[in-house]
Amino acid sequence: MSLFGRGLASQGVAQPSPLTLLAKEGRRVIPVSLVNDQEFIALDDLAPIFQLTVREESLALTVSYKGKLIVLTSDQGLASVAGKLVSLPAPPTRAGRRWLVPLEFISRALAPVYDTRLELRKPSRLLIAGDLRVPQVTVRYEPVGTTARLTVDATPRATSTVSQDNDRLAIKFDADALDIATPPLVPFPPQGVLQAIRVLDPVTLGVDLGPRFAGFKASTQPVDQTMRLVIDLLSTQTQTETTQPVPPPSLPAAPAPDLSALNQPVSAVRTIAIDPGHGGDDEGAKGDNGVKEKDVTLSVARRVKASIEARLGIRVMLTRDDDRNVPLDERTAVANNNKADLFISLHASASLRKSAVGASIFSVAFDQAAEETARLALAPERLPTFNGGLRDIELVPWDLAQIGHIDQSIELATILRRQFQDRIALSPRPVERAPLRVLESANMPAVLIEMGYLTNPDQEKQLAGADFQNALVQAVFEAVLKFRDALDQGRLAAAGGTP
Repeated sequence: MSLFGRGLASQGVAQPSPLTLLAKEGRRVIPVSLVNDQEFIALDDLAPIFQLTVREESLALTVSYKGKLIVLTSDQGLASVAGKLVSLPAPPTRAGRRWLVPLEFISRALAPVYDTRLELRKPSRLLIAGDLRVPQVTVRYEPVGTTARLTVDATPRATSTVSQDNDRLAIKFDADALDIATPPLVPFPPQGVLQAIRVLDPVTLGVDLGPRFAGFKASTQPVDQTMRLVIDLLSTQTQTETTQPVPPPSLPAAPAPDLSALNQPVSAVRTIAIDPGHGGDDEGAKGDNGVKEKDVTLSVARRVKASIEARLGIRVMLTRDDDRNVPLDERTAVANNNKADLFISLHASASLRKSAVGASIFSVAFDQAAEETARLALAPERLPTFNGGLRDIELVPWDLAQIGHIDQSIELATILRRQFQDRIALSPRPVERAPLRVLESANMPAVLIEMGYLTNPDQEKQLAGADFQNALVQAVFEAVLKFRDALDQGRLAAAGGTP
């Protein structure tokens, strides 16, 4: 009778949390058993995953991988790994017909002979195979009066973007997967700015917002090997809530914390719609080397979204986030229905002249008859309300909605031109007006940016490159910031009219 014939099933086998294998091919769950308070994993579960050959011999249990041998014995917590002894927390054991080895077998015995990196994160129940980016993410919650602060640390450093979709913030990490510690188990006030923190998908955390949420500010900074994201959740206030109790006369009043930064008036620009032109079967302009307008516009739009959301805390929505064709009217409808405060459509040009070069920024132009029609529509019409009163209503035809925002659209185009200067090559006429259908129905300041000419060989190469796209994104970011500040400080005239 062999040493391994003495079955140990009588020791009792329980089922703790399984191990999740993360690999480029996907995820896989591997069962884990508990024997005498020690976690074990079955060799016949590991063998097909890692191409192992397992043999039971009279005096030993051998596990081989591509000619490399691991030898185990039943009475010792030792293993010979390619001729070197390593310790294990327990010897192998049998459960029925299955051989179990301690969970540490993976990191101490298998990893040294395997030709792909294996990392066992036992507390997180993760086994990472290959060079995957799986940062450890921790979340801390700090109430600050009626506001709140979330601190999200990712180690090793992983960048993230924050976006708002209705009553939820999504924190998406540039990673293959996340090793997430349990979110803070704090009783969030039911009428506060925050309701819950949850995992939305393998690389995204969701923050469910409460009824008092008014906006957020996000900032990032590296701390040693960690990338720290700080999100301040701003709240609405009432006069009653902001009133502070008077301290007893016998005690000196402690200085009140300065919460002014968390209670500023809500900005005039809270949502921006970015429209990546073309898509799907509609490829747009195409360069001689195969660069397509639909691909360039989507790439730049994603970069703009990431930059503005991470640095300004403004919600940015894309009219398309994949390679599909969106009708022109639907693009503007997306912005209108989501109450966007700005609309920026991205395009690239084509010309029969190979030498044509430079970016242009367009606002819409209407013919005189259309403008007169819209001006008559903009005159308020007094209509009765359900409670018996009267209310002034402006009824503007859908395809003329932009007329009420022409002044601000021209100002936005002008600010963009200034930011493009010295960053992006400009065309001889960098700011123009044209009858552009994609802008006509936008019920907010709206511009169209022609980023350059794909038919110019030099510009085709630039438009497809990260340096050009990053420079353009920075210019758009600066323009949005200046336009927002001008609106908030009242330096821009109210919408309506033409120059």
